[in-house]
Amino acid sequence: MSITYNEKNRSFKLTANNTCYMLQVVSYGYLAHVYFGKSLPDDDLTYLLRLDENPFTPETNDRDRASFMDTLPMEYPVFGLGDYREHAISIMDKNGASTCDLRYKSHKIYNGKPKLEGLPATFTNSDDEAQTLEVVMEDKPAGLEVTLVYTAFERLDVITRSVRVKNVGADNVKLTRIYSTCVEFNDDKMDMITLNGSWARERAMERCRLHHGKQLVDSMRGESSHQSNPFTALCSHNADEDSGEVYGFNFVYSGNFVSEAEVTQHKKTRYLMGINSCDFEWLLEPDECFTAPEVVMVYSDSGLGKMSRTFHDLYRNNLIRGEYKDKRRPILINNWEATYFDFNAEKLYQIAEQASKLGIEMLVMDDGWFGHRNADNSSLGDWFVNENKIEGGLKALVDRVNSLGMKFGIWFEPEMISPDSELYRAHPDWAIQVKGRELTLCREQYVLDYSRKDVRDYVYGMMKKILDSANIEYIKWDMNRQLTEVASNALPRERQRELWHRYVLGVYDLMDRLTTDYPHILLENCSGGGARFDPGMLYFSPQIWCSDDTDAVERLKIQYGTSMCYPCSAMGAHVSDCPNHTVGRSTPFTTRGHVAMVGTFGYELDVTKISQQDRDAIPAQIEEFNKYNTLVRTGDHYRIGNMFEDNMWDAWMFVAKDKSEALFEFVQVIGRPNERSRTIKLKGLDPDAYYFEEATPDKKLSGAALMQCGINIGGLWGDYQSKILHFVKA
Repeated sequence: MSITYNEKNRSFKLTANNTCYMLQVVSYGYLAHVYFGKSLPDDDLTYLLRLDENPFTPETNDRDRASFMDTLPMEYPVFGLGDYREHAISIMDKNGASTCDLRYKSHKIYNGKPKLEGLPATFTNSDDEAQTLEVVMEDKPAGLEVTLVYTAFERLDVITRSVRVKNVGADNVKLTRIYSTCVEFNDDKMDMITLNGSWARERAMERCRLHHGKQLVDSMRGESSHQSNPFTALCSHNADEDSGEVYGFNFVYSGNFVSEAEVTQHKKTRYLMGINSCDFEWLLEPDECFTAPEVVMVYSDSGLGKMSRTFHDLYRNNLIRGEYKDKRRPILINNWEATYFDFNAEKLYQIAEQASKLGIEMLVMDDGWFGHRNADNSSLGDWFVNENKIEGGLKALVDRVNSLGMKFGIWFEPEMISPDSELYRAHPDWAIQVKGRELTLCREQYVLDYSRKDVRDYVYGMMKKILDSANIEYIKWDMNRQLTEVASNALPRERQRELWHRYVLGVYDLMDRLTTDYPHILLENCSGGGARFDPGMLYFSPQIWCSDDTDAVERLKIQYGTSMCYPCSAMGAHVSDCPNHTVGRSTPFTTRGHVAMVGTFGYELDVTKISQQDRDAIPAQIEEFNKYNTLVRTGDHYRIGNMFEDNMWDAWMFVAKDKSEALFEFVQVIGRPNERSRTIKLKGLDPDAYYFEEATPDKKLSGAALMQCGINIGGLWGDYQSKILHFVKA
């Protein structure tokens, strides 16, 4: 790890493990991007900028500066000076003009990594873990200072970027776009990988070749969304799991975003990521600052798998926080698919009583315990216990469950309000709305205006009363609809377009209060399933409900896509009943357990009603989870199968960091007639060591043989069958 400045050519070189990133100050103080990729010994790569080619530099050809601006690989491109490629920042000054002109002013280099005000971000556990470069750019006529912040991690191929803008002038300035990163690639032969989908089929991997013009994914829903995840990878055409160059980008943010690649006229590629500029403005008064969220950039010279494992290591060690950062999560049973809204205290206790006998450790009471809520059409915002359902009150129920040796968890949807609620009748102005327009319902609910501190204080006060009333050790925080009619009764006209971002900052504020006041509580985020599975949420909760689709076969794709940049330890995953409530498919109980074991593991069913055979299988399933959880939670994850390319089977591995053991999991999705066993090549082992599969300790094979020749998987009869193998170093 090192960040150096070459005074002679005014260039910066950032080294992060085996990755190098270079930028350089050129003519008239413009900042150029030089290189991003595998580590190099060189300190001067000025030749890559082609400054000795037409249109040359302004010093030698100022009559054609606009062409210079439109060809230079800009580190942080602006709008209005002749660079007609996509830009990273635009403003509106006191005269209503939108031109911005940023020139180098100063820089500083220091150990460690700064926090971002009001925003989640990766962090260092010690100052020697990373080094930071801040480059201050200025637009003197507009009175703006823009600080580009880069952090290079020592032991990971990770460079993070964020931007801070300060109004140092005497007049107001509006930001109309503020992206967090721009990278220029000296190449147009790249593929773009994104994670797309919808409710119940989140994060499906899609790979397309870049072409001339702009291609992007984004969200304008007020959340990172089911439809597009704030992750993108650009890679060589030949890149696969184990080879080829890959550049991964992930936005540490939970609201509107854009991720865009543009192949330009000179066959180069410009990539940008940041807050979606559609319907965005931010008024900066004199001395005010705006901080843009962080982008995590990962380079891999060994394919998608290495990129993913780098993200996983970073997020497990330098993003996820709190008591459960490095702990096994309790095995829970959630009553949602067991009962939906049809439950009372006695029914919940019956589920807990049976579950406790089987080794399940926590009961989670899902939606329907508050107000007068017996369906999804009322009571959001009325966070007080419905004692007609929870007879005797919440504490009595929690105490009964605790007496079984089980923990207790509870569901909230704190950002929402129902039209049929006491809160809405008292404060209809607290909903996000445009005056004079009808509010659009979704799931028969509206969204609370979290830009308002009074709203957040009131909601948190209600939550706090519940949390202080009983021994609650887990919260499922849900968000079940997108934003519409985005305007606030509390913001002035000139700040209305700030609401999209202020809403997200308000959510972060409330989550920060919650995790600070109740550090022992395990927080699991959820947004109608996986609509807010992003690094911003992981900063507050070590796990996120991966999808409302709990079908084991569907989850193969969902969990595969999620693992592109998010660790398996963060994936909320449960064993549910069959036929599955989302797709109607029936899969073996064993397979459901093996697929859920990839994530946090738990149950979502009525344990009092399932078959005796399934019920009897739970203790052994829990024992198996406990045996392998440390390996799953801390080991290196290797994808072997790919359901997006071959939906007949899937396989994956977890390998201990010291390569002393490995867990191999295989799912036969569709059985085949008249076929011999399938040969699967393992990954990640020590090629020079010998391993045995735990069930056959006398049969040893080298790691090289297991990876180059593979193992034969047979003996599975029927669809949706699975097996796991545990390899131990001899």
